[in-house]
Amino acid sequence: MTLNQHQIARLRGRLAELYGDQADECLARLLTLVLHHPSPGPRHTADWDQRDVVLVCYGDQVQAPGRPHLQTLLDFLTAYDLPRSLRQLHLLPFFPSSSDDGFSVIDYRAVDPELGTWNDVSELGHHFGLMFDLVINHVSVSSLWFQNYVKGEPPYDRFFLEVDPGADLSRVVRPRSLPLLTSVPTDRGVRHVWMTFSADQVDLDYHNPDVLLEMIGVLLLYLQRGARLIRVDAIAYLWKELGTSCIHLRPTHVVVKLLRDLVDAVAPGTLLITETNVPHAENVSYFGDGDEAHLVYQFSLPPLLLEAFVSEDATVLCDWLERLEPARPGTTYLNFTASHDGIGVRPLEGLLPGERIARLVDAVRQRGGLVSTRRLANGEDAPYELNTTYFDALRNPADADPQWHVRRFLASQAIMLAVRGIPAVYFHSLIGTANDSGAVTATGRARSINRRKYAADELRRILADPNSVSAQVFNAYRDLLTKRIAQPAFHPDAEQQVRRFDDPALIGFLRTSLDRRHQILVMANVSAVSKTVCLDAGRDLPVLRDLLTGANMSVADGRIFLEPFQVVWLVW
Repeated sequence: MTLNQHQIARLRGRLAELYGDQADECLARLLTLVLHHPSPGPRHTADWDQRDVVLVCYGDQVQAPGRPHLQTLLDFLTAYDLPRSLRQLHLLPFFPSSSDDGFSVIDYRAVDPELGTWNDVSELGHHFGLMFDLVINHVSVSSLWFQNYVKGEPPYDRFFLEVDPGADLSRVVRPRSLPLLTSVPTDRGVRHVWMTFSADQVDLDYHNPDVLLEMIGVLLLYLQRGARLIRVDAIAYLWKELGTSCIHLRPTHVVVKLLRDLVDAVAPGTLLITETNVPHAENVSYFGDGDEAHLVYQFSLPPLLLEAFVSEDATVLCDWLERLEPARPGTTYLNFTASHDGIGVRPLEGLLPGERIARLVDAVRQRGGLVSTRRLANGEDAPYELNTTYFDALRNPADADPQWHVRRFLASQAIMLAVRGIPAVYFHSLIGTANDSGAVTATGRARSINRRKYAADELRRILADPNSVSAQVFNAYRDLLTKRIAQPAFHPDAEQQVRRFDDPALIGFLRTSLDRRHQILVMANVSAVSKTVCLDAGRDLPVLRDLLTGANMSVADGRIFLEPFQVVWLVW
């Protein structure tokens, strides 16, 4: 396809800011890439509505002997009619990789043969809108790119960032407690190479325009292959400058703007989502001026919601929801509680007092979870991520009846599904998976606790048993989704007004549809004690019906009663 002059001028401006007098040469090469990747055309006439819910899972999430995993996954998802209530599918990295369950990519352009082929990915795309990961910050040390770097072969000899081990790196913001530099024997002697996340994930050097153009070619391939959403992984750490924090630098934002310009030009309707597990103000900076990400992850929601249930005090969560700025037109939040990673602790910075963060960390440990740390500038380690399934994070060891665990978890999900934005549901939340401590022992990686893979026959047996916890969660969750996607008041852009109550265990917010014809009052009790909610004693109240149960709520003197861990979606 060809781009118009306005689109070309915007791209050139981005490249000039990144590469100065190399901009024209870079632009010519970029336009050649576009010409060699036929446009997939516009995706949708509308960006999103209340039916847009994302399912997050691995390509090998459900396995059967002798079959490609992607085919087995599709069989499972369609057997339970999940495409009806989950419109989008985030298929976590399905490329050949060497570690981190796909995020140490060996070959960006291939499908892991154990999972299947591009045809299998396409078949999933007949049932879902697909989200692909653009793992943009780093590549596997087993990749051809890095192996050629080791051999000194152009152009890969300039693809990675070499740093003098004596350089002052004290200002660099770290997401890990591991060494930042790794010594690598090469044909030119030992080199010390920048590796933000692990010694198997080597950072790419975007000061070299060849690297950016290579990754743009990967992006264009993903658009060709049917990606409806592009998740830009670990983008915050992309651009490095010695003597700086090396996080959220201006050139990083320029790269995001360039990717947005390109996506909008080549495949209008495709959505760009940035993954930045950082404090809220830093996270939302990736909206830019409406010219960067279409969506950003709502990273503060998972730990705030968890802490509300653990402490049975929703005050901080309500304060945050009340201050939460509406996303500007054409952008929205991706709401979630669980993902393939753990629950971020940094997004609590500035929101939750340190002593409450410490109590939350201890509570997760008591529930069988683990805590990953990051290295601070002073050399100390601080909690970075809580490694646990969200289901087990909400298990209170003091519960006398296991049903309280299920009830508490489903309440958290009913709140998340109702918050303004697009919800994303991790596969293990959908089926109430417990912590997989055996996998941690087997792999030595804390994140394995939340990444269990199932044999298809085993999973079907579990879900066929109505007494199993997984079946109870799965059936109730599907019912939640069915009711959620039918409500115009849950459109991602629909207005949200927080309602405050005197009791710290109560949450309330009103959602109003875009046409103002539909309203839903969401209320929740995050405690193990029944609560009385005062609505409006000063005027007559209509009959209130709870969408979740279908029952009318008894209103006496402007009051209704909420059972322990009860959530209601009220209409009138």
